[in-house]
Formats: sequence, structure tokens, C-alpha cells
Amino acid sequence: MNFKRRQNFQPSDKLLVLVGSKNPVKISCTEDAFTRAFNKSFLVEGINAASGVSDQPKGDIETLLGAKNRAQNSREVFPEANYWVGIEGGLDQDDFGMYAFAWIFILDREGKASQSKTGTFYLPKAVADLVDNGMELGKADDVVFDRENSKQQGGSVGILTHGIVDRNEYYRQAIILALIPFVNENLF
Repeated sequence: MNFKRRQNFQPSDKLLVLVGSKNPVKISCTEDAFTRAFNKSFLVEGINAASGVSDQPKGDIETLLGAKNRAQNSREVFPEANYWVGIEGGLDQDDFGMYAFAWIFILDREGKASQSKTGTFYLPKAVADLVDNGMELGKADDVVFDRENSKQQGGSVGILTHGIVDRNEYYRQAIILALIPFVNENLF
């Protein structure tokens, strides 16, 4: 793989990446992750793609399925792209409480697929209680932290880390990790 930037880069050289969401954070972090991983520019667009899971997925199985469905449904809607990306946030619980995470699922034109999971972090009891009562995490954050549309901004992770880790940074690392097989084709 060539890590040097091309000097004569033309916009027509850009590969198209479709994100199965219109959320500006998911589009932005995908563009940044692909640019960093491949060391070149991409055209990244978001489209509404059904996740096929509940509005607030619970557990790894449902959340990963949502990410996979978003990528596959994006491919069905726009098969001319070069890559399709699904990002799905989910929740789970253990003895310490409710925690959040996201799954990333990426497909390419050749049929290769890869996935990666973000780190996890625990939610305050007030947020967890609202989610347990049927509220989606973003709305629960807005209620507890007196915000508006926080899920299209820094998200829970941004609120709870006081902006040190925002949603863009949180997803970006997992997208780069999911790209490992694509940037190391000789190994995968």
C-alpha cells in the first residue's frame, strides 16, 4: 500500500462511500476514517437505510445486525458505490449498569465485509431509567442533560466526557479498525 499522497489528485479519482444514515456525525467520521486509513480523499454521502432492528437496539446481536442491514440496504439502494458503511449504536447491561457501544459494518464492491465495535461506557442511572422505560438514548440524554438533538452532535459519549471524546472521534477509531482488511488486502 502506498502511504504517500498523490500530487495530481483529481476529484474524478474519488471513490464513493455510502453511509446508511443521514446523521452528519456518522457521515463526517466515516469520511475522516476512510481518508486516514487509505491516505486519500473519498466522496462520502449519507442515505436513509433501514436498520431492520428496534429504534434502540439492545445487545451485540441486534446492534451488529442493525449495522449490517444499514450497509446492505445502502448497497441495494445505490449499488454503484465502492463501499457501504453501517453504523449502529446499541445498549446492554451487566452487573455494573447499562452501557453504550456501537458496531460498524463495511462492505466493498468485491463482496468483502468487515466489522468492528467501539469501546463501551456506562450511562448514568437517570438516563438508563428513561431508556428502560422505552425512551431512545438520544432523547433520554436530551431530557437528563437539557440538550436538543444531542445524538446528531457529541452524543452521550461527548456529554459524559465533557467533549474530550465526541461521537465523531468515538466512531472514527472503530471505522478505521473495521477497514484493516481493506487496507491490508495481502493479509486478508
